[in-house]
Amino acid sequence: MKFKHIYLFAGLLILLYSCKGNTQPADDAGDGGSAAQTPVTVTTVADSAMMDYIDLSATSVFQQKNIVKANANGYIQKVNILPGHYVNKGEFLFSIKTKEAQSIGNSINVLDTTFKFSGVNKIKAAGNGYVTQLNHQQGDYVQDGEQLAVISDRSSFVFVMQLPYELRSYVKNNQDVQLVLPGGEKLTAQVSSSMPAVDSLSQTQGIVLKVNSANPIPENLVAKARIIKSIRPHTLSLPKSAILSNETQTEFWVMKLINPTTAVKTAITKGIEAGGRVEILTPKFSANDKIVVTGNYGLADTAKVKIVE
Repeated sequence: MKFKHIYLFAGLLILLYSCKGNTQPADDAGDGGSAAQTPVTVTTVADSAMMDYIDLSATSVFQQKNIVKANANGYIQKVNILPGHYVNKGEFLFSIKTKEAQSIGNSINVLDTTFKFSGVNKIKAAGNGYVTQLNHQQGDYVQDGEQLAVISDRSSFVFVMQLPYELRSYVKNNQDVQLVLPGGEKLTAQVSSSMPAVDSLSQTQGIVLKVNSANPIPENLVAKARIIKSIRPHTLSLPKSAILSNETQTEFWVMKLINPTTAVKTAITKGIEAGGRVEILTPKFSANDKIVVTGNYGLADTAKVKIVE
């Protein structure tokens, strides 16, 4: 009986050892022990036309304003304009009856009918433009030289763009500049001249932009002026989401696939950024290179990935 128990115990040990030897770790099953794969989507470089530009503010102004003044002491007898009206050169604006004529009335004409004295002075527009100020109305007493109205000369209408002085090399006389008005309307303006001084605080210089518009544009309207710094008609680019960087944004890289399941860190040099895409200066990727565009954040220098649609 004793030997029988020994044989039974030895048999159990052999059975347990053989079962353990046939057991494989779960990690080794299936793919031969590969690490966990990160699901990613990929893209390829595209041949794009890219433009580097800066948007600045430009304000509409009338550079020349004609001040309409009284030509005698007296009472305004008639006003022929309203604020916002457009007037032509030589158009009748005001009539002023002198205070002497107001006092004497028609006494002189009664004494001498051939004299035809009225004592009324007419004031006409000195140029074309819009009435932007109206200072007096009918019946007001005014003195000689007093301001009656302001007419903004239509031909002097411009936009004045505030250009940081360090960007002056990008703006030349007669250069075309695109203006975008509030609401999205786009106009083409031309650089006419520059102001001879800069703002002491902002260090910006006023650039005069002449513009032709079929519709009248009000004064003090702020538009967006686009200054083109450089243009790349054909350059390689990637979506901005494919670009990774360090915390200080001094180094940039992408995750490039070297085979269907492995992505490696590849340092790049950026160029222009526009419209959600980034120009890639170096290295020169081919059209067949696959670059991780989503799921790339936090991947190691060499990472196992799984491409998903």
